[in-house]
Amino acid sequence: MRTIRLKSGQSLPSLGMGTWRMGENSKDFDDEVLALRHGLGLGFSLIDTAEMYGEGGAEEVVSEAIKGRRQSVFLVSKVYPHNASRDGAIAACNRTLKRLNTDYLNLYLLHWRGSYPLSETLEAFQQLKQAGKIRDYGVSNFDTDDMEEAMQVPGGDAIATNQVLYNLSRRGIERNLLPWCTQRQMPVMAYSPVEQGRILNNATLKQLAKERDASAAQIANAWLLHQPNLVINPKSSRIDHIEQNYAAQHLALSPQELETLEVAFPAPKKSIPLQML
Repeated sequence: MRTIRLKSGQSLPSLGMGTWRMGENSKDFDDEVLALRHGLGLGFSLIDTAEMYGEGGAEEVVSEAIKGRRQSVFLVSKVYPHNASRDGAIAACNRTLKRLNTDYLNLYLLHWRGSYPLSETLEAFQQLKQAGKIRDYGVSNFDTDDMEEAMQVPGGDAIATNQVLYNLSRRGIERNLLPWCTQRQMPVMAYSPVEQGRILNNATLKQLAKERDASAAQIANAWLLHQPNLVINPKSSRIDHIEQNYAAQHLALSPQELETLEVAFPAPKKSIPLQML
C-alpha cells in the first residue's frame, strides 16, 4: 500500500478504515470488531476514530479489534473542541488511551475549531508528544485561513495533517486549501469519500463501475487515491464493503475515465468556504 511520509518520519498509509457511527449500539459491537479485524487481515493498518464517535464507543470497538496487533496499526483519534483547552485536551487524550487500551496514538487531531485558543490546544499537543502519548498531531475541518493562523502559533509548524471533507461532490478544497497543503508537503486526510453514500447512485459513477466490473464506491475512492499527498478513510462495518475499499487502491483510472468524472462532478469555479459533515 502507498504511504506518505510525515515530517516526523512516520509513514501514513494512503488508505485506512473509518469508524464513524461505530460503537453506538451494543448489539453491533461484535460485527464491527469483526469487520475491522477482517480489514487488518487484508492489509489495512490505518484506523481513524474519535472520542465523538459513539461518545467513546467507537474507540472501545477499535480497542477490541486491535488486541495483539497494536504495533502494526497506525491509530488516529480526535479531541472534541469543548475538551481542547490545555488541561482538557491532555485529560481527553488520557481517556482515549484508556478506552483504546494503548499507551500512545500515532496521530491526534483537533476535531474542529471551538472556543479555546489554538495556543492552548497546541501546547497540550506538544506536551502529549513530549510525554510519548502521541507521535504526531494535526487538525480537522480547518480552512486555509485557519491553517494560516495555526502556523503563527507556537507548535503550529509541527501540524502533520488536516482532515477535511473531500469527495467527487465536494471539491471546494481544490481552489485554495489543497494547494496550500501540497505546497507545504502536508498530507490531507479526506473523510466521507462517498458522501455518506449519497453519490453512489450517480449515473456516471454507476456506468464507469459497470465498465470496470467494480462498485461505484470503488470508482469514487480510486478517484481520490490517484491524487498524491491524500489519505482516505472510508467507513464500513460490512466485510464485503471492507474488501471493496481495500481493492480500490489497485483500481487505476484512465485519463479518459478521469475526464468523464470531471464532467460529471465539476470543480467549483470560485472559492467557497470549507464544508463539513
